[in-house]
Amino acid sequence: MSAEMSLSPINALLHVLSDEGVDRVFGNPGTTELPIIHALRGTADIHYVLALQEASAVAMADGYARATQRPAFVNLHVAAGLANGMVGLLNASRSRTPLVVTAGQQDRRHLAQDPMLSGDLVAMARPVVKHAFDVQHAADLPLLLRRAFATAVRPPAGPVFLSLPMDLLAETEPVQVPKRSLMAPAAAAGSLNEAARLLAAARAPAVVAGDGVGRDDAVADLVAVAEALGAVTYHQPMYDGINFPGTHPLYAGMLPARHADIRRLLADHDVVLIVGCRAFTPHHYTPGPPIPTGTVVVQLDSDPAEPGRNFPVALGLVGGIRRSLRELAQHVNAQRPGCDPPDTTAVRSRIAEARATTDRRARDSYGKAPLDPLAAAHALANGLPAETVVVEEAITTGLRLRSVLRQDRPRSYVHTVGGGLGSGIGMAIGSRLGDPTRPVVAVLGDGCAMFGLQGLWSAARYGVPVTFVVMNNGEYRTLKETHDAMYGPAPDRIPYVGLDIGPPALDFRRAADFFGIDTLRAHSTDELAAVVAEADERDRPLLVDVPLRAHGEDVPDPAAEGADR
Repeated sequence: MSAEMSLSPINALLHVLSDEGVDRVFGNPGTTELPIIHALRGTADIHYVLALQEASAVAMADGYARATQRPAFVNLHVAAGLANGMVGLLNASRSRTPLVVTAGQQDRRHLAQDPMLSGDLVAMARPVVKHAFDVQHAADLPLLLRRAFATAVRPPAGPVFLSLPMDLLAETEPVQVPKRSLMAPAAAAGSLNEAARLLAAARAPAVVAGDGVGRDDAVADLVAVAEALGAVTYHQPMYDGINFPGTHPLYAGMLPARHADIRRLLADHDVVLIVGCRAFTPHHYTPGPPIPTGTVVVQLDSDPAEPGRNFPVALGLVGGIRRSLRELAQHVNAQRPGCDPPDTTAVRSRIAEARATTDRRARDSYGKAPLDPLAAAHALANGLPAETVVVEEAITTGLRLRSVLRQDRPRSYVHTVGGGLGSGIGMAIGSRLGDPTRPVVAVLGDGCAMFGLQGLWSAARYGVPVTFVVMNNGEYRTLKETHDAMYGPAPDRIPYVGLDIGPPALDFRRAADFFGIDTLRAHSTDELAAVVAEADERDRPLLVDVPLRAHGEDVPDPAAEGADR
């Protein structure tokens, strides 16, 4: 624990950052950030990671925070820079990524004159962060910065914002720096014995693994509960990480992001345990609740606002997820001492056959470019080195990837349920910087890649060895598929309006070359698998352009709708 001391405001800021474990500042500077830039010149233990646009800076910090499991620090530039970074802050809020984000405010001595680039930064940031601080007194800076780091990690975790006037950071009068507070881990939830009684009495139990499980390093503990119950286990819709092993014989895949489809899949289950899941967060509207009538729900979360938020629960539990699951498994086993484990033979067989069917359908579509989307996803998944972290922002191909990807190791999958496009490139860079021991493969849709293309500059600048795989179909395919579901397929002679990037399809090799990144094009599924297999051997970034068949050119894929089970 650090000793209390007096420092100038800017040195107090740097001291708190270092004391809180920050070793990188992600940002794009302007004049209001010059006090920080100047101070960092003499700092050896905090490195500045430059992005060419603030959205990339926030995305890199998001990936870095997830990889390091501690809050990342972002420095933005006044109102315009904050506006550029807000999509990343929205993503971090929805994905519950702890970030501490600052933006330099204009000099207070002329703020009343509405100087260029000034604005109400706190009001701008407030809708997309957990809390926003307007730092007006130098003496408050260290205290509020400490408070920001504590708030960022407190459940539900998320980004916290501070507005820092340029002239405040230039003051020289010493300020007191409070010590860092050490917080005990969250305790287990109460009423776990009652929860175990409800679950152990189930005829056909199910478990929904939410992203809180992965964030709390509780995957093994959830496996113990699922096995004790013999419960079919689903990932939450559009999960952001590995919350249950993908090869486990009780794992039945991801729930779709529509209430009607969730209700259909859960209809055969009389009791459902939902853990660390943000209330299913639907994408497309369908009438009715996600929980079938008569189904008993037990919900566990570290966020007290979550249980019972969007649907009634028989029992809501609040506490540390890992500790709660560990005790819950013990209580479940105690409910039937001496009994054999539940017979899950039929369930396991059904899940195994569904996986085999999807794999066969994918392999039957292997061939030369342009590739079938499911075949491309399957080839990529099969080529991944064992320790790979997959950063996915591929929308329709991403859904297919989820149906064939069998990852077991926690923190091997990075996504954002926030939905703000353009995060994938930056998140991949931040993921590799945060854990350089693991290869990173970014799976990007061509539209998503265009939103965050400037992030490639940072990958090249810092030599970050990420394999960027761009699934290039020349269209906004997800919108075409949704359009057809809503209105029926359009006749061939009537084009979609505003849903095509090509023809001709963009050649992402030219973009990679512009940023000085090695590049190649995958001409077959075998070639794609082979180049991905070398991801752990690279010492510099590589972009792989993967031509895909366009909408209407491939066989409709039920896996994209979550029906492969």
